[in-house]
Amino acid sequence: MTTYADQTVMVDRPRYEKLQQDLHPRLVSLEERERIADLSRAGCSIRQIAQDLGRAPSTVSRELRRNRSQHGPYHPYAAHRKAAKRRPRPKSRKLVACGPLRAYVQEKLSEFWSPEQISRTLRVDYPTDLGMRVATETIYQTLYVQGRGQLRREIAAALRNGKARRTPRRQTQKRQQRFTDPMVMISERPPEVADRAVPGHWEGDLIIGREGGSQIGTLVERSTRYVMLVHLPGSRDAATTREALTKTMSHLPAHLRRSLTWDQGGEMAEHKRFSIATDIPVFSCDPASPWQRGSNENTNRLLRQYFPKGTDLSRHSPEELARVAQQLNTRPRKTLGWDTPAQRLNKLLQSTL
Repeated sequence: MTTYADQTVMVDRPRYEKLQQDLHPRLVSLEERERIADLSRAGCSIRQIAQDLGRAPSTVSRELRRNRSQHGPYHPYAAHRKAAKRRPRPKSRKLVACGPLRAYVQEKLSEFWSPEQISRTLRVDYPTDLGMRVATETIYQTLYVQGRGQLRREIAAALRNGKARRTPRRQTQKRQQRFTDPMVMISERPPEVADRAVPGHWEGDLIIGREGGSQIGTLVERSTRYVMLVHLPGSRDAATTREALTKTMSHLPAHLRRSLTWDQGGEMAEHKRFSIATDIPVFSCDPASPWQRGSNENTNRLLRQYFPKGTDLSRHSPEELARVAQQLNTRPRKTLGWDTPAQRLNKLLQSTL
């Protein structure tokens, strides 16, 4: 049988060998493509071809799928040309060119969506349009490269951490203020709270404004990740905090008022009076253990895009807090299977009707 390798008079082989110069060993060579063509014509399976070449079966399968003729057999020289045309770098990034995909990504970034939320939601909004697809990492890389290491302010603002590079999380500072009334520690919290299977268990905290002079209360339901913001424009003393939390949580139905987990901040010194008024037990976290309120810590990080550190939080009205909470509650969440917190909460409320 005459093989492709024997047909040196039929092709300008030096021209193809030029394409082989400085080729990385992980890339398929012209000789390997000739061998693939010969074995494929002989009826060998993909695994047999891979074993002959000393390659992974997936490499051979991908080579045949990507580089064979559109309607016909696999030709090694045509395949080599197609592979060579795809090889030059740098390629233009998918989001560099203006178009509907870039416009969609920019719109969602302006609403503080994360790149992963954008990537996953594109599949839902455009299930059949393959042109409306972009990987999470592609969005990140586009943002990083566009700034050349010095991201412009508007680009940095599109990222959750507001930084030009990814940095490891740091441990927050200890807070060991003590309550007047005995604390009920998180170790005494019912086991059902930990697995998030039962709704109605909340985590709470404060985000603090410039020079510690203003604050906003934050509440997150553990099962649905539903967010409520508490207006505290004047003070965060124990009495003011208790009254504001009581007003906010008293409107919830009974099956959504099972417990509240807080840190050991002095603003919860009247936790017993709060529990009597609302029938919601309060559990205190261990010192310097923010992971025990993981949902709330994550939510506070998201809220800093709306309420940056070092700003006066007292200027935000209850209406504005409700608008921000509504935006967070209508974002798709990976941890919820890309449902929104509002959708999950609505299902819970409908199931009790």
